[in-house]
Amino acid sequence: MEFRDRIIKCIDCGEEFIWTAGEQIFFRDKGLQNPPKRCKPCKQAKNERIAAIMAAQAEGVRRRVEVPVVCAQCGQATTVPFYPWQGRPVYCRSCFLAHKSAEQS
Repeated sequence: MEFRDRIIKCIDCGEEFIWTAGEQIFFRDKGLQNPPKRCKPCKQAKNERIAAIMAAQAEGVRRRVEVPVVCAQCGQATTVPFYPWQGRPVYCRSCFLAHKSAEQS
């Protein structure tokens, strides 16, 4: 099986990054079956957020999570208090309230 560098789009920032042939061989050797979803800076930021949450939980401190996102409807940058699921739209507060009221009517 021949490995070639692949271009992948990061699910967090939307930037393209290269998944090198060497990294693909490493994934195969470790038995990992899915390609990476995040570029290295976004993966590091995610790991730091998770580490901070785990440290806060170990100390018994409740910590509010704020994840930066782009609204799926208006394109405005905002934050949400949860980690979005891949493929599900995330809205800013005003678009969320408008979307929620439209569903209820």
